[in-house]
Amino acid sequence: MINWIAKVLPNVYQLGWGGDAGWGTSIFQTLFMTFWSAIFGGILGIIFGVLLVLTKEDGIHPNKFWYNVCDKIVSIFRAIPFIILLAFIAPVTQKIVGTQIGMKAALVPLTLGVFPFYARQVQVALESVDSGKIEAAQSLGATTRDIIFDVYLRESRSELIRVSTVTVISLIGLTAMAGAIGAGGLGNTAISYGYNRFNNDVTWVATIFVIILIFIVQVVGDFFAKKLNHQNR
Repeated sequence: MINWIAKVLPNVYQLGWGGDAGWGTSIFQTLFMTFWSAIFGGILGIIFGVLLVLTKEDGIHPNKFWYNVCDKIVSIFRAIPFIILLAFIAPVTQKIVGTQIGMKAALVPLTLGVFPFYARQVQVALESVDSGKIEAAQSLGATTRDIIFDVYLRESRSELIRVSTVTVISLIGLTAMAGAIGAGGLGNTAISYGYNRFNNDVTWVATIFVIILIFIVQVVGDFFAKKLNHQNR
């Protein structure tokens, strides 16, 4: 098998598995950026999504000021192209992680790049919850915390899994651009060691790895979404 790869895919073989440009390193970098950005961006997305639903005009705590603040923050960050965001928040990245380049530095723009998209998805998911259930919980004396966790998040958990799956898949795509600040990853391998050097085999293999990651995320996400949907019934 190794000999076949060396013969048919010489440039792929030359990169090896370890080292700064190895396939194992690239896969790890992509997984590292995707995982931690999904965690941080997910937390921010849920917070903003919940606030948007709670403070809207017909929400359980209508507040025009805070709704507009959250809405504008989400809209502004969604409007900034990710490649520009990388450069725009470089000083902030420097303050937070102590550097503007590398894997860890990429987590800041990736988080800020993905959270507004996820916040809107969460907002839509929570707004799909039957208002009758919210009114019933309020009539029984449920607190805001109870309504958030036991009604909004519980009733929409299947849909939240679906939108989370879409968000993670989008995030994997964003990690490809993170290579612009030396973060590495499969996207960087495809461009720097494949496309820019006319090594088509490297580009193809990197693309295949990305497709495999996306396929795994999609399958796992669909499984849990269907499972939770059946439990809700």
